[in-house]
Amino acid sequence: MSAKKTNRGILFLAQAALIAALYAGLCYAGWGVSFGPWQFRFAEALTLLPVLTPAAIPGLTIGCALANLGSPFGLIDIIFGSLATLLAAVLAYLLRRVQLRKLPLLSALMPVVCNGVIVGAIIALTITDKLSFSDFSFVNFLTFGGQVALTEFVICYGLGLPLAALLRKVPFVQFNKENPHA
Repeated sequence: MSAKKTNRGILFLAQAALIAALYAGLCYAGWGVSFGPWQFRFAEALTLLPVLTPAAIPGLTIGCALANLGSPFGLIDIIFGSLATLLAAVLAYLLRRVQLRKLPLLSALMPVVCNGVIVGAIIALTITDKLSFSDFSFVNFLTFGGQVALTEFVICYGLGLPLAALLRKVPFVQFNKENPHA
């Protein structure tokens, strides 16, 4: 393996680890507002990082899994909440080149949709303190999913887009020098 390839691998792992730590740390710092239908997870601003580096995909997923270890929704949130983050990160990465005025508006929508649907379903399924498909209510799903999506929208568009735009302009933050369009 060449030194250049090894350095890229080390950089990828370091970026992923840093993003995971930041995501989990921000969730724990904002503990009172990180869970539930009205969740203002400031860490969700980081969900735009896949626009800048593919290392954000595992970083966000692992960070979310670590944060969800303390979720009041239990194992289902650890698994499916993290899968929602993984799906949103992959979609954000795939849509990174679709931009309006150099802003990845479509990428920012992916965490809104994925978390609205998946986390909304998690809350609707576990609201009765037991995982019960027989107690599942479509009205609850729409209500909780809408609340999660709305708070996600506020964070992704209000904090995530400005963060991504700022990081693109900071000279020492060059996530992907070889592919400036990544």
